Amino acid sequence: MLKIVPKRILGIDPGYARLGFGVIDRNECGELIYGTCGVITTSPGAAMPDRLLEIANDLQSLIAKHKPELIVLEELFFGQNTTTGLKVAEVRGVIQLLAAEAHVASVEVKPVEVKLAVTGDGHADKAQMQKMITLLLKLDHKPSPDDAADALAIAWAGEGKYRLTQ
Repeated sequence: MLKIVPKRILGIDPGYARLGFGVIDRNECGELIYGTCGVITTSPGAAMPDRLLEIANDLQSLIAKHKPELIVLEELFFGQNTTTGLKVAEVRGVIQLLAAEAHVASVEVKPVEVKLAVTGDGHADKAQMQKMITLLLKLDHKPSPDDAADALAIAWAGEGKYRLTQ
């Protein structure tokens, strides 16, 4: 059976106020290299349906522009704030719908899987994660803002998980 090796991966750190995204490409030598990263922000006073629409429109544009072969999103981790978790779950639904509409494969990764894939330590802190993703992608400086750096790490981890499941 032929294994599919994605050439462009879009990682997403879901959020409804700030959504991080990161694009990683596979070069002709098979190495994963930096593409781009950034954040989508929504208006703090906007109603949730308006925020979801803003996120959907911006993500549709990102998908159309970058044409990823794999979309990776972080699984939801419910901390102490259930209300926030439910709103992030709504954003995740939008992401999954857009991936399906664009006919792009998607995979979810747990926060611990991201930390393990990037640092080798499932309990790594944010500073360790940023340092390692900077080294792995051979960047001159750490990706910024934090949500974008997290999205690059999510893309890195998801690419590996996806290849293992194919």
